[in-house]
Amino acid sequence: MIVDSIVKRYGKKVVLDDVSLRVDSREIFGLLGPNGAGKSTLLESIAGLRAVDSGTVRVFGADPTKDRAAITPYMSVQPQAASLFETLTVAETLGLYASFHSSPDDVGALIGRLGLQEQRDTRAGNLSGGQMRRLLIGTALIGRPKLVVLDEPSAGLDPQAKRSLHDLIRSTRDRGITVLLSTHDMQEATELCDRVGILAGGRLRAVGTPDELMRDRIGGATVSFVIDEAVDLASLRHHLGTSEVSVDLTGSGTRVVVRTSDPDDVVRKLTFSPTLRARGFHVQLRTLEDVYLELTGDGTIHALDGHSAGGRA
Repeated sequence: MIVDSIVKRYGKKVVLDDVSLRVDSREIFGLLGPNGAGKSTLLESIAGLRAVDSGTVRVFGADPTKDRAAITPYMSVQPQAASLFETLTVAETLGLYASFHSSPDDVGALIGRLGLQEQRDTRAGNLSGGQMRRLLIGTALIGRPKLVVLDEPSAGLDPQAKRSLHDLIRSTRDRGITVLLSTHDMQEATELCDRVGILAGGRLRAVGTPDELMRDRIGGATVSFVIDEAVDLASLRHHLGTSEVSVDLTGSGTRVVVRTSDPDDVVRKLTFSPTLRARGFHVQLRTLEDVYLELTGDGTIHALDGHSAGGRA
C-alpha cells in the first residue's frame, strides 16, 4: 500500500498536507496522532471512502476510490463505532457476513482463532466489550482479506480484553494479513506495532519502528549517577564524549545527569573509570510517548528506517 504526496482539504482547511506513506505486506502498522490530526481522513482515503484533492493512493496497485470493485475483495475496514444484530449468535453473525463473500473463511475455524468457542451460540447483545470487539474484527476477517484497517480497535477495553485482542491482531499478521490501525495508546503501539507513523497537523512527523523512534534520536535516554566530589564539567563532558551533561550538588554528593542516544556506552565508561567512582546509577529510556509529545509539538518531519515520512517510500 503506497500513499504518495496526498493533500485533502475541507473548504480552506488543509486536513492532510503532502502525506506520503508505505505500509509493507504482512506488518502491523500503527497510526498515532491527536484528535483532529487527520488520522480518520487518512484511513478513509486509503479505504477509498474519501477522494483526495491531489496525490495518489494505491492499494494492491489500484486506486481505491476508482477501482473499488477490484480492491474490495482484498481489503476490510472495521471502524471504531460499529454495531451488529444483537439477536444473532456469534456463529450466525459470522455466517451472515460469510454470505457476502465468494470465498469466505470457515466460520468454525475463525471462531476458534477469535477465541470465542465458548460464546459460539451466545447472542451478540450478551457479549462482553472485549468479546464484541473480537467478533467485529471477525466480521472483517471472514472474507479472507489481505489488508485489514482497524480504527482504534482496543479503545475502552480492560487490560485483559486488550491483551486478548492484541494476540488476535498478531495472529492475523502471522497468517499473512497486513494490519493498519489507529490508536491513542502509546503502550499498545510500542508492544503491538511493527512500525508506527506519527501524524499531527495533517503532516506525517515520523515513521519507523517503535525502537527506532525511541532510540535513534539524540538524547534518547538519560543516565544519572552520583559522585562524591565536585567535578569539572568540561572534563566530565570530555570523558563521556558528550556535551549533554548537567550536574547538581546534593547532600550525598554530586548528581550528574547525562542525555545520550547510547546509555550502554556511558555506563561502560563510568564503570571502567578509575577516578570518578560513580554510584547510584539510574537509566531512563525515552518512551514512545516522549517522542510523540515532542513531535506533535513542533513542525519538524523525521524519517527513519529508510521509509519516507514526507516523500515517496
